[in-house]
Amino acid sequence: MNGSQITTAPDRRDGATPAPGAPVLEVVGLRKRFGDLTALDGIDLTVNEGEVVAILGPSGSGKSTLVRCLDQLEGIDGGAMYLDGELLGFEQGRTLRPLTDAGVRAQRRRMSMVFQQFNLFPHWTVLRNVTEAPIAVHGIAPAQAKAKALDLLAKVGLSDKATAYPRQLSGGQQQRVAIARAVAVEPRVLLFDEPTSALDPELIDEVLQTMQALAATGRTMVVVTHEMEFAREVADRCIFMAEGRVIEDRPAEAFFRDPQTDRLRSFLARSMRANADQGAERETGRETDRENGARQP
Repeated sequence: MNGSQITTAPDRRDGATPAPGAPVLEVVGLRKRFGDLTALDGIDLTVNEGEVVAILGPSGSGKSTLVRCLDQLEGIDGGAMYLDGELLGFEQGRTLRPLTDAGVRAQRRRMSMVFQQFNLFPHWTVLRNVTEAPIAVHGIAPAQAKAKALDLLAKVGLSDKATAYPRQLSGGQQQRVAIARAVAVEPRVLLFDEPTSALDPELIDEVLQTMQALAATGRTMVVVTHEMEFAREVADRCIFMAEGRVIEDRPAEAFFRDPQTDRLRSFLARSMRANADQGAERETGRETDRENGARQP
């Protein structure tokens, strides 16, 4: 990004610890292009302390690009992003200058991303996958990191898998390890990029239940998802994106009960039908598992 495209991007830190409900993440006029394609076209977004924000929209609407920009995995072409009032990706002097790679890494340590494809290291045990970043990146003592990792694995229902390798786990179990890994570094914001999209239907519920339990602890979460029921039941706010723009941004209950645009109404109708079909498929899978279990001697 060319710094001259941001005319004013003050660093908003005041040195105080953010109070509950205070803005943690702010996005102002965010723009991102890939060649001739405008992926993000003036996105404005605020995420408050302890808030769960679900981002919904059709494929190609810019949802994943947005969270990748937030985590500085993609550069931006305009606008500004702030974490606890600190400008992300740039430093403010007489002009804006891109941060050094070390500066970007330091900022990224305060956010964690859970990806679609788990991204576990296949040659490491589950325990090492969870402890590596706290020890190597955050300087946590190994014994402390291990104790915390074992506690997190217990909370995601995998206390018996600490010495297993990713290849020995189901997709749902791998994603739960990825969630434990993301939480282990105590990020200010947890970002999720369609965390259930790579899973077989019968494995989706276990990951959604883990995320719901995490939300109940007061974590600040931004979740890109196609799971309508999760968004309705767990999110505080829902954002609908299309063609790189925010079309609606409302409290979750009002978002689903009273959509304000024809575009969102149409999207919700299609998505609810698809989710109902998927739910039926999951239940069929569970019934098959129960029948197979009953046949075991």
